[in-house]
Amino acid sequence: MNYNKKDITSSLNKLKLEKGDSLFIHSNIGFFGILEGAKNIDDICEIFFDVIFNFIGENGTIFVPSFTYSFPKGEIYDPLEPPKMGAFSDWIFRNSDSIRSYDSSYSVLGIGNNALRMIENAPINSFGEKSFFERFHQSGGKIFNLNFDAGSTLIHYFERLLNVPYRFDKSFNGISLIEGKEVKSKSTIFVRYLSDDSLEYSSKLFTEIALKKTLFYNEKLGRGSIGLISSQDTFTLIKDEIQSAPYFLTKADMMGIKEPNIIKEK
Repeated sequence: MNYNKKDITSSLNKLKLEKGDSLFIHSNIGFFGILEGAKNIDDICEIFFDVIFNFIGENGTIFVPSFTYSFPKGEIYDPLEPPKMGAFSDWIFRNSDSIRSYDSSYSVLGIGNNALRMIENAPINSFGEKSFFERFHQSGGKIFNLNFDAGSTLIHYFERLLNVPYRFDKSFNGISLIEGKEVKSKSTIFVRYLSDDSLEYSSKLFTEIALKKTLFYNEKLGRGSIGLISSQDTFTLIKDEIQSAPYFLTKADMMGIKEPNIIKEK
């Protein structure tokens, strides 16, 4: 399916983007189809980047995941290595204006007014105090997804904040390359217990409820869609739902499992 720059602008006009917004973007940018005037995937990324910043302005900021999970995989974290998180993240990585956090598992790339403030001095705990996800939420950020549902990695921060019973902090030791030097460090991430497959993350029910409550604004574009939901609305929805359905962010409810088998790691 073909689409053009005007189509992108038209779809974005229907979302509640504002000047100065901070956006965290999960993307599958190639799924939209054939973008008229774009010769390659880099052209597509640049056009989307320019259109988005036309909406959020010079005081706006975009962030994209550049996760590596280096320490859990037993690898050295090198922030100068491409993130392998899709075309748009790769394009942002190669953009000279971008900066990257020193988080050996959940690093993010940012461009814009609030980029440095949000990602500098990354703590050991990727979802803990002063983490990118905490700063993003407290700043009133918005999740802006290209060909994804309303879910995002930010949800794991809220799961930790609300102390869900199926995840826990797990620490990994490793080495990061900081300005070319090997530095021993630690990474703590919020992982699920592996004792029951029904505990695997799922944003399906969350998205259905967000759409029903008109918290997630979703618009067609090409053969795909773009969607927007605020961090605050995400948190409020999860906080409300989790009281009566503590596993609704997992596959348990869809599998008809009310009480998953949780065997805690020692």
